[in-house]
Amino acid sequence: MNRLHFSIDIKAPKAKIWNALWNDHCYRDWASVFFEGSYFVCDQWKEGHTILFLDPDQNGIYSIIETLIPEQLIQFKHIGTVKKGEQMPIDDDSKVWSGATEQYSITEGEHSNTLHVAIDVMDEHLDFMKKTFPLALKKIAQNSI
Repeated sequence: MNRLHFSIDIKAPKAKIWNALWNDHCYRDWASVFFEGSYFVCDQWKEGHTILFLDPDQNGIYSIIETLIPEQLIQFKHIGTVKKGEQMPIDDDSKVWSGATEQYSITEGEHSNTLHVAIDVMDEHLDFMKKTFPLALKKIAQNSI
C-alpha cells in the first residue's frame, strides 16, 4: 500500500470548498474523472456511519466515516466491496486493501485555503491516481468559486 499526498490552494472560503467536495452534484462532477457516473450514498454524515462509493451499476466500495469535523477534516476507512448495491463480506481480494484510509483536510491560509488529500493506494492503481487526482482537485477548485 502506498500513501499519496495531493494539495491545491483555492481562493474560496472553507465552506465553499467543503460544499464542492461533498455536495452531491459537485461530488459527481469531480469524481467523474476517476469513473464517469460515480456517486456516493450516505444515510448520515456522522462519525461511525457507513458511506458507499458507487459506479452507475451500484458497484464500488463501502467505508466508515472515521473522523468528521465539518469544513475542516474528514477521514474514511475503506472496508469492503459493494456489488449491485449490497455490501459484500470481506474476502481474500478485499483483505488486501481493507483498512486503507482517505483523508481530506482544509487549512486556512492568508490569501487562500489549501485542500490536502492523503490517500492509501495499491500498487496497481498508483500511476492512475498520480495522473488523475490532480484533475479532480482542479474540478473541486472550479466548483468552489
